[in-house]
Amino acid sequence: MPRTVARVIVDALSELGVRQVFGVVGDALNPLTDAIRTTDGLEWVGCRHEEAAAFAASAQSQLTDTLGVCMGTVGPGSVHLLNGLYDAAKSHTPVLAIAGQVPLAELGSDYFQEVDNDALFSDVAVFRATVTSPDQLPQMLETAVRHALGRKGVAVLTVPGDLGERDLTADRPARFSLNAPVSRPEESAVRRAADILDRSERVTLLVGAGARAARQDVLTLADRLAAPMVLTLKAKAGFEGDTNPFQVGQTGLIGNPAAAEALQDADTLLLLGTDFPYRDWYPDGRTVIQVDTEATHIGRRVPVEVGLVGDTGATVRDLLARLTAPPAGSGGARDRSHLEKARERFEKWRAGQARLADPSHDKGVVGRIRSALDNRDHDIRPEVLAAAVDRAAADDAVFTSDTGMATVWLSRFVEMRGERRLIGSYNLGSMANAMPQALGAQALDRERQVVAFCGDGGLSMLLGDLMTLKTYRLPVKLVVFDNRRLGMVKLEQEQAGLPEFGTVLDNPDFAAVAEAMGITGIRVTDPADVDDAVRRAFDSPGPALLDVLTNPDEIAVPAKPTVEQGWGFALAKVKEIVRSHGEPSGN
Repeated sequence: MPRTVARVIVDALSELGVRQVFGVVGDALNPLTDAIRTTDGLEWVGCRHEEAAAFAASAQSQLTDTLGVCMGTVGPGSVHLLNGLYDAAKSHTPVLAIAGQVPLAELGSDYFQEVDNDALFSDVAVFRATVTSPDQLPQMLETAVRHALGRKGVAVLTVPGDLGERDLTADRPARFSLNAPVSRPEESAVRRAADILDRSERVTLLVGAGARAARQDVLTLADRLAAPMVLTLKAKAGFEGDTNPFQVGQTGLIGNPAAAEALQDADTLLLLGTDFPYRDWYPDGRTVIQVDTEATHIGRRVPVEVGLVGDTGATVRDLLARLTAPPAGSGGARDRSHLEKARERFEKWRAGQARLADPSHDKGVVGRIRSALDNRDHDIRPEVLAAAVDRAAADDAVFTSDTGMATVWLSRFVEMRGERRLIGSYNLGSMANAMPQALGAQALDRERQVVAFCGDGGLSMLLGDLMTLKTYRLPVKLVVFDNRRLGMVKLEQEQAGLPEFGTVLDNPDFAAVAEAMGITGIRVTDPADVDDAVRRAFDSPGPALLDVLTNPDEIAVPAKPTVEQGWGFALAKVKEIVRSHGEPSGN
């Protein structure tokens, strides 16, 4: 018996091991969602907004390194997918989006809700096509999936509303024949890189998410080179913890002085699996060696002496085989002073951060003086909350974080030890990603702990999908840094010497909102209550929202603050202080 277009697509998804499809039902999707309804092992997760569906699919793809799937119906339904799909594209993770379309006969007639999907998704997708005949399947679907997986990006397949129920005349099983190739750089380039590393006195590694699968090889190389290891945010998961004696944290705006100085003090930088985009944080005049699977990534951020195009693990093993053994009488290792100096700086910085994370910090002499300047309302310091979550969370928890200050506090106070994983909109930089990405992560495994670090601005942007957590009994723990501000924008304005404007948020009691939706809600206003509240939220059997009123004036000092930033901040504070008492703050 011939299958329909919808059945061919859904059967193929099931055979690929896809477990959930995220979207909003209706119109052109009805044949597809009905096919999902009758397919064992494949679950439809009905979201309240298609953007949340795309974020959820992207999260699943990033966690599994396989295909995530979302759907949007005709016109606005597909348009709403865009932001989440852009996040997947910028994260280089494979996602298949099925987009609805008006009936075939109406294409090009400016029909109700008609949108040219092939044009709409032209920038975000590595593959896009509209099915115009049942006999284009399964080949067109196979092509879409191969593009998504092979190029680690977004594929969009558009299905007109009257096509899903049509039968194929020449049906056959879908065949994907997927392989993960392993590439290596040219031998001459490896030799040249090894020669440079042998001659270098102070090597620093900048390690990205592309090196995560090669963790042990990278640790061996760091030991061989006596090199401190600076991590990008996406490399926290896999390289943090006590089992890595080389890491010195992150650089950049969310980073720390030890990491910035480890880069500055080096004579040679070795970039492994990273396309770290912030050029201002690369030191000038250093010899740079870069390893990346993409040739187009080599040298596009900083001038590179040697570019090695290949898989990080294979390339690092080749380098280790080429490096010259330490000379006799050297004790079997290089001079380790560069590494030891960086680690000492890092541990000193961590000790200072730990003092800020103490709930009783503001009760001491220094704390009282500081709070008189930056926390006159005695709100909870976000460092206290982030550190409490780190202590209470499982060693295999999945963390998501909203773009902005929530990511700063996670970066500095949550250690990705054990089997912890981390996902965020770290390339696109979208707001409102943490909750829907946590939704996708939790749908994969309802037993694994999933913790979302939510900004109040981000959470409120896609607030409706809290109901999705409740409907599907997804026990996500939402930790809301409720500073009543668009905190990162506030900081940007003040560093530029501007008083904050337009950043104040008129928030509800988010815990009460959660309770109204049938979700456990806990509101915290006293630093002494934070640890207990975090434990109560984590012990809740279903989804829980922890609404913590944090200090809106908390300052996240960058790794190497400039004089200009300091003067700008001081000037902004003067402007804010002299503002009329009758003028609402931020308006």
